[in-house]
Amino acid sequence: MFSNLLARTVLSASLLVPALSAHAAVINFTDWAFNIDGVVSEAYLGDAMPGDGFLDPSTGLGSLSFELSGAGNHSWIGFLDLDFDAHLNTYLNEYGLAHGAVASGQSWQIDEPGYAFGTIYDNVIAGALDNTNHLPSDRPDDVSLALGWNFDLAQGETALITLTLSDMLATSGFYLEHVDPQTGPGFDDAASVYFWSSLEIFGADVPVTVPEPGSLVLMALGLIAVSTRRLRYTPA
Repeated sequence: MFSNLLARTVLSASLLVPALSAHAAVINFTDWAFNIDGVVSEAYLGDAMPGDGFLDPSTGLGSLSFELSGAGNHSWIGFLDLDFDAHLNTYLNEYGLAHGAVASGQSWQIDEPGYAFGTIYDNVIAGALDNTNHLPSDRPDDVSLALGWNFDLAQGETALITLTLSDMLATSGFYLEHVDPQTGPGFDDAASVYFWSSLEIFGADVPVTVPEPGSLVLMALGLIAVSTRRLRYTPA
């Protein structure tokens, strides 16, 4: 897609218990929302998910890419809400971690999705994340995650944002981690999913240097956070 472009890359988040039988975590994709240049798409409203790629409708794992162009300032935020084994240990025992240093123009938030006290969903809609982990390991609850970018494009430049949600970590940049400690008989070690994104800005003059596969982030996202007025939604 960018074979005739030159890229300048802006780099972009156990307790082991004896068990009668091993248990692999069941991940449920609960909600998602995006705010791209002020245009909001929400699962709650039945909007089509933006971006190219695939997120598993059951787990939310996968990757999406977003292409933005036009000279001037641009903003992008992706939000997702997943649950681990809610049918066995609820979704209120989970917590989040933020790893690494954010890149210039990057933002993030880990928070309760808005059913009770979280501000993350309202911040996604408003286009301004607060760069705070509101649910560390000593304050577990219903975890949701969001990542954002704010950047400028010159005339003829194009931005490619790649979003990844995976149960395997494949980035050395900044990323968020959603953890379920999975304690109790019948559980394996703590279960985690990882959420990260990359931003690449391509100029229009010279051929692009294609990164090696290991340098590209994979991709994922999904969720259903809501304001306190909305009902929790589970896809069929």
